[in-house]
Amino acid sequence: MVEVILLERVEKLGQMGQVVNVKPGFARNYLLPRKKALRATKENLAYFEKERAQLEANNLKRKGEAAEVGAKLEGLSVVLLRQAGEGGQLYGSVSARDIAEAVTTAGFTIEKRQVVLERPIKSLGIHRLRIILHPEVSVFVSANVAQSAEEAAIRERGEEPAEEPAEREEEETQAPQ
Repeated sequence: MVEVILLERVEKLGQMGQVVNVKPGFARNYLLPRKKALRATKENLAYFEKERAQLEANNLKRKGEAAEVGAKLEGLSVVLLRQAGEGGQLYGSVSARDIAEAVTTAGFTIEKRQVVLERPIKSLGIHRLRIILHPEVSVFVSANVAQSAEEAAIRERGEEPAEEPAEREEEETQAPQ
């Protein structure tokens, strides 16, 4: 285990200024390159204490900006058009990159690493997703995955899209009379 000083809040790990033990790979590959932590040496502890006020002020400023953007972004609904099979299963899946591009097109610049997908989106419908704007600020947006703009509009109103007319005709001709 490696001791590090957190330079910002890290979800499920700790708050700014805490000294925590993490696995070496997590520190080396994630926390240190992204400037989220420093190795807990005497020099770095002294540096952190000296710079603590400045780091906290920067963090509060970024948090305030994120909260401002979050207030505008909260509840946003983006439409993603995809092809799907008869049961509503997508032929591919919707990724964090697709969501980030759709939200950016809607006027808010976010990166794919800010999108939290609990599980891959592989079906049509409205899916609720979390966007992390700051370690302490996250908002929810809706991703409306549909085959057409008309279908997306119907789902947006809270209705389920009806079957395609061609499918209904096939069922009627196959039904026993």
